[in-house]
Amino acid sequence: MTAQKTSDSKSRLMLGVGTLASIIGIGGILYQSQKSELLDQQLMSIPQQELQPAIIEPSVPEAVIPEPFENSVTSEVQAKKQTLLPKLNQSDDFVRQRLLIMSGNKNLQTWLMTDDLLRRAASYLDGLARGVILGKIFPLSETKGQFATHRDDNTIWMNAGNYERYNATVVTILSIDMRLLAQMFHFSRPLLEKAFSELGYQPRQMDGIILTGLDNILAAPVIVQPIELTRESVVYRFADPSLESLSPLQKQLIRSGPENTQRLQKQALLLKNTLLDPNSED
Repeated sequence: MTAQKTSDSKSRLMLGVGTLASIIGIGGILYQSQKSELLDQQLMSIPQQELQPAIIEPSVPEAVIPEPFENSVTSEVQAKKQTLLPKLNQSDDFVRQRLLIMSGNKNLQTWLMTDDLLRRAASYLDGLARGVILGKIFPLSETKGQFATHRDDNTIWMNAGNYERYNATVVTILSIDMRLLAQMFHFSRPLLEKAFSELGYQPRQMDGIILTGLDNILAAPVIVQPIELTRESVVYRFADPSLESLSPLQKQLIRSGPENTQRLQKQALLLKNTLLDPNSED
């Protein structure tokens, strides 16, 4: 009986740590286009300094992601589960192997070609919760092609053809089972809490950061009508002040297009709901 439970724990562990990957993947489209558009000198400007308070630091969000209820889990099995987790410093191979088993998408391999995966992930998620992009912390694959616009008399519009540049990233994210990721978030909590603690955060704050990052994705507006731009030198901005004042995260989701935004938001909502209701079978 104990062997069976241990086998079940190992099986679940093979899909662990992926909660971080899914959120990072959703946020990944942010950095991919930002770097490409800078090279093109045709980007939508993201003046982060204007979006962040100059003096007052925002409070760290707190929340509790409830533990799943398991009738048959004994203290012995729980102790064995802890021994299956590597130390944080030796967790890179552990993370890579299980994420690659979890999704066969080839783009995911590129995202994982770095070191200190969990530490980088914690920093990246911290940024997403604040609505900012930390592309240098967790570099992801770049989008293809150049940022495109078109003119109608004196009006500049964002070209809808740009949306296709993000399709590969979105498909990678959609290939991940959010329910399994939510389940394995709990199994890998000790590693994640350690990575966040090195940033000065408590477990409740880690939970709050993850949920806030998901909420920021869900709060991004879905724009189906043509988007007007303005241009200052080589820098493009949203002509609508309400769009230009959004966080970098939400502006990048807009650039990915309405369909991609809705698909990513669907995944984010599923992940959030499953994290908050781990025993739900819906």
